[in-house]
Amino acid sequence: MYRGSALIAAVGLLALQAFADDRAAVVPWEALGKVTLVKNNDGYLPQFSKELIAMDKAQVKLKGFMMPLEPAATQKRFLLTAVPPECGFCLPGGPDQLVEVHAKQGVMYVLDPITVSGKLVLVRDDAGGLLYRLTDAVAILK
Repeated sequence: MYRGSALIAAVGLLALQAFADDRAAVVPWEALGKVTLVKNNDGYLPQFSKELIAMDKAQVKLKGFMMPLEPAATQKRFLLTAVPPECGFCLPGGPDQLVEVHAKQGVMYVLDPITVSGKLVLVRDDAGGLLYRLTDAVAILK
């Protein structure tokens, strides 16, 4: 009987640890805010913190609000924002609070926050001013 109880306790501990690891894996928006703009000959270039440089091209999770770029029920390319958009034509934050998401498959548009996982790319030369892109992204269902 002791072995069965120990096994159940070990499985429960592993499940709790996986849940804690899953929660810890979501990159906070404050971390994406650790970027400054530096004057260059042709304008300004982003200067990312060491923490952000370490995440470049790494698999990460982000939680935010979907801002669709096309009038469709599912989106393969959309913006993920730190705060919910109040207007369909207004950006809800600065460039450090927006991530361009390229999903593997269409993601159903929802008003509630979503979590997506993908490869984070630091964008250094986007003409539109975007600083972050998440490629090969998938929505994480609860």
